[in-house]
Amino acid sequence: MIVDGASSRVAKALLVPENIRRHRLPAYSPQLNPQEDLWDELHENEFPNRVCADMTGVLRQLEQGLPRLAADTERVRSIAA
Repeated sequence: MIVDGASSRVAKALLVPENIRRHRLPAYSPQLNPQEDLWDELHENEFPNRVCADMTGVLRQLEQGLPRLAADTERVRSIAA
């Protein structure tokens, strides 16, 4: 299990099964977690100055934006590589 070191996600008592090993990343390490940059890209391009009334609106926008981003393979490669 790979976990980041963000203090907001540190559990006081986390029971990890014996067959699972934890590897902690630094709190902020975008180079080790490239999908964070993809989410930033989606946020900037699909949700600029937009507030959705509910989760349905968020999902609708993601359903439109994710295929656009996925179709631009060069952009995805440049962000996530």
